[in-house]
Amino acid sequence: MKYDIKAIQENNNLPPSVIDFINYLETIKGKSERTIEGYKFDLTVFFRFLKVYKGLCSSNVEFEEILLSDIDETFIRNIKLTDLYAFMSFVEKQRENGTYARARKVAALKSYFKFISTKAKIITEDPTIELETPKISKRHPVYLTLDQSINLLNSLDKKNKNYLRDYCILTLFLNCGLRLSELCNIQIDKIKNDILTIIGKGNKERTVYLNEASLDSINRYLQVRDASKCDGENKKFLFLSSRNKKIDKRTVEILVKKHITNSGLTEAKYTPHKLRHTAATLMYKYGNVDIRSLQQILGHESVSTTQIYTHIDDESLREAVKSNPLSQINKYNK
Repeated sequence: MKYDIKAIQENNNLPPSVIDFINYLETIKGKSERTIEGYKFDLTVFFRFLKVYKGLCSSNVEFEEILLSDIDETFIRNIKLTDLYAFMSFVEKQRENGTYARARKVAALKSYFKFISTKAKIITEDPTIELETPKISKRHPVYLTLDQSINLLNSLDKKNKNYLRDYCILTLFLNCGLRLSELCNIQIDKIKNDILTIIGKGNKERTVYLNEASLDSINRYLQVRDASKCDGENKKFLFLSSRNKKIDKRTVEILVKKHITNSGLTEAKYTPHKLRHTAATLMYKYGNVDIRSLQQILGHESVSTTQIYTHIDDESLREAVKSNPLSQINKYNK
């Protein structure tokens, strides 16, 4: 068994209740590694702040060096709502956290305090019940138009040794709306005819249906995919890097940015997640996909998350106004 020594060392500097909470998220709730790391970071900042705020550490100690392993249940029971307000003010003014970052910190605090009140039974009253989440203004997601998407796929250099792999990656993003982690973890034996089974967010299994373009790009890539130098563990994954290993998220981010830039799209920052936005938008706009179906396709737990993809573009709004039967009223008043 391999042990993550760095993770063990980091956990040794956390309050015992936080370690229990992290283990609970991982083993019982099945939260993703990204979510767990985010919550761990936010709670670390929170408890370091409290030690400074309550004058429990030397002023000579750097913030990142403040030890937390000595925080016991008595300390936690004395945390009040006013302490939480002070922390939120600190991350906004001192650490310059934006709305999204502060909202995530509130989510981490609420989840942690719910755990220690309902599961660990450390506290009897949850101080986060009255803690409000910062209001996040809804923004239209950035996405590629249909013409831009076609241009992106046609702009790839066919002479490049990774052409078929990269083309397949972009095609799956644009057609299936996969998350970055989902794409990197596609296993060949999980593709059965037009059905792809993946492990999505929260370690939940879901089915992705592959259309003609997706199947064609996969089959073309498989004809040139060379796994002869891969070990047994890496061989099972569809997309391989030049190092003969499963392709990682950073490599995909870099290649997406490169191809988008080469296609002439430089006015906005496009990422793999923006390609997911694109797939959802195109399906909703051209495929008459209802909101519930789109929710299943994207693997969203809540339909409210899906609704950010159902924005209507300006041209649709223009046509909607023109369709008003009163739009021609001036003809009859002349």
